Amino acid sequence: MAERSTAAVDVADNGGDEPLAAKADKATADGVAESHDTADQKTQDPESEPKSSEPSVATPELHSGHKLARRYRLEECVTRLDGFSSWRAVDEKLRRAVGVHLLPADHARARSVLAAARSSALLGDPRFVQVLDAVEENDLVYVVHEWMPDATELTTVLASGPLEAHDAYQLVSQVSQAMAAAHREGLAHLRLTPGAVLRTSTGQYRIRGLAVNAALRGITSDTPQRSDTEAIGALLYASLTRRWPYETDAYGLSGLPKGVGLIPPDQVRAGVHRGLAELAMRALANDGATASRQEPPCTTPDELAKAVGEMPRIRPPEPAFTPPPEYQRTTYQQGTYGRPAAGPGPGVTQAVAAPPAPLQSRTGKALKWAVSALLIAALGLGSWQLADTLLDRNKKSDDPDTSHTNGGGGDSDGEKNPQTLTVKGAAEYYPDGKAQHPGDVKKTYDGDSSTYWRTYSFQGGPKLAPFKQGVGVLYDLGSAKDVSAASILLHYGGDHTTVSLYAAQSLSPSASLDSMKKIASADTTGTTAQLKADQSVNTQYVLVWITAMPHSSRDQYSNAGYKQAITDVKFTG
Repeated sequence: MAERSTAAVDVADNGGDEPLAAKADKATADGVAESHDTADQKTQDPESEPKSSEPSVATPELHSGHKLARRYRLEECVTRLDGFSSWRAVDEKLRRAVGVHLLPADHARARSVLAAARSSALLGDPRFVQVLDAVEENDLVYVVHEWMPDATELTTVLASGPLEAHDAYQLVSQVSQAMAAAHREGLAHLRLTPGAVLRTSTGQYRIRGLAVNAALRGITSDTPQRSDTEAIGALLYASLTRRWPYETDAYGLSGLPKGVGLIPPDQVRAGVHRGLAELAMRALANDGATASRQEPPCTTPDELAKAVGEMPRIRPPEPAFTPPPEYQRTTYQQGTYGRPAAGPGPGVTQAVAAPPAPLQSRTGKALKWAVSALLIAALGLGSWQLADTLLDRNKKSDDPDTSHTNGGGGDSDGEKNPQTLTVKGAAEYYPDGKAQHPGDVKKTYDGDSSTYWRTYSFQGGPKLAPFKQGVGVLYDLGSAKDVSAASILLHYGGDHTTVSLYAAQSLSPSASLDSMKKIASADTTGTTAQLKADQSVNTQYVLVWITAMPHSSRDQYSNAGYKQAITDVKFTG
């Protein structure tokens, strides 16, 4: 009988709360999970991958248009290797693109691929491309995962040149934190290459193939944490130099010159950030070569993430100033009126229009007097209207019923009217590594009050601390703007919701709250929170941070508990 995984955690399928589905699948996944810590393997060096001793298995002969489980329609084969194939497909039930890995059920690695996929699905960390389904049926094993058409592989990003220091800092920070969280759950990647790291349009990095890519290729390691840390170091080295830190060329990057060994990034390319160069050397296994200040090596993703956190924050570069186009004067202003224009060459005479002759006749004199009289009349009429307008304005300003007030009196002509600020993008903020529903953040500024981003249901409240710092969403205004107020429409009312605004430095989901500047805070028992700053703050990124939530009954998405949802956010400045 076909065996079908219960590890899929697609809310659109089951309509339930994701943690409840994940808990229900825990026992199934634990029963088939296998250890990934069984051999040493440097996955960042493609030439060092061991040749499989397993007998070659023919890749299933499938074609475009084939449908799996009467749901997943195969569209394009992107990889065919060693008995398995990878496809771009369409989930016809949810009408979205997905990726599919396929291999025969009797393949030597089929069991380990299923176990890896189910373990990865249970992690549920949005920093990784999510496994949506893991299935064995009709003599086939297939793994379905997210497909991200708007994200770009790091391989493609580096094809145009090395990263700026701020982008490289974000890369190593986000990837090391994500892998540290995975290893805490007993999961390793072991094939963390530039093709496995994707950069989204908002500048966030996501990792695909956690555990699964290595299982498909039979890659294992006795020291999985060291292997993944070295791989992150190689990614950082390549991002800074656009060179692969080994003698072999790989992933579209040239390797280092043969015979020179591993040299620091700032010796490969001028202008490399010194702190990031040292960090890359600390992460790489380099046979005794260390950073210039002789710091201890980083042997786990957690150690690397802490080392990144101890570095001075690298701010994004200031936008380049583009001068306005040079003002072009007219030919009259340049003093060429009445002069011959530049001709096509010597010996060529061009006609110059002579100014009209003055009016000397009686008719001309009469016209002069008529025009003069009209001008005098117009000036007199204009002066009278101007005086009348000024007198009328003074009269209105003296009238207490029509004068404008500003907080009980005073002239408000010097104040700006509040301007609604446009949100260009958003990302969920979860410094503790536990996201709520990051895929729904766009619903908070889509102009539709029937859609919303929601939190999970918590047992303790209204204040979430000390069990959780809070929940929130980061917003990108496109460029630095003066933010002075916000109106936040909430889904649940009751006692009570505490909301705060912070000025952030990026859309990083794990940035420290201490690094942000608080703008305003408010408590409400209704479904609207109005926040107003004492003084506007200039920032591109704004965090809406919820630290207390009301108790609400069970609904179609979650159980009864302390929870909240944001339906609409508007910022003014």
